[in-house]
Amino acid sequence: MENRIKIAHQYIEFLEKGDSDKIISLFAEKGTVESPLYGKMKASEFYKALLSDTTHSVLELKGVFEEKVSNSIALYFNYKWTLKNDEVADFDVVDIIEFDQSDEIRFLKIIYDTVKSREIMNRIRN
Repeated sequence: MENRIKIAHQYIEFLEKGDSDKIISLFAEKGTVESPLYGKMKASEFYKALLSDTTHSVLELKGVFEEKVSNSIALYFNYKWTLKNDEVADFDVVDIIEFDQSDEIRFLKIIYDTVKSREIMNRIRN
């Protein structure tokens, strides 16, 4: 479990830095992400799309929660997301990370209220 917690912390660090290559390196080859705004897609496609819409991110980790008998960890954090139109979406997020037997991320589910971020996203899409 210690390795998985280390990976969870690396994920937060790499996401804040906007380093898609390092984020994707944490995922299994067929790893997927499910996001309220982007839908379900391969991790490599998701992070390229997310980071192309992003100019800056500030993440504040509030907690890492683990269930010792499962392959999952939950990350609770605040995400200040500056989009490419310079608008900021500020919200709390829970990411559920499911690991495979090699401690690579096989699935990541992102959970948050999209009311404000969806409005901003619609503006950059139009």
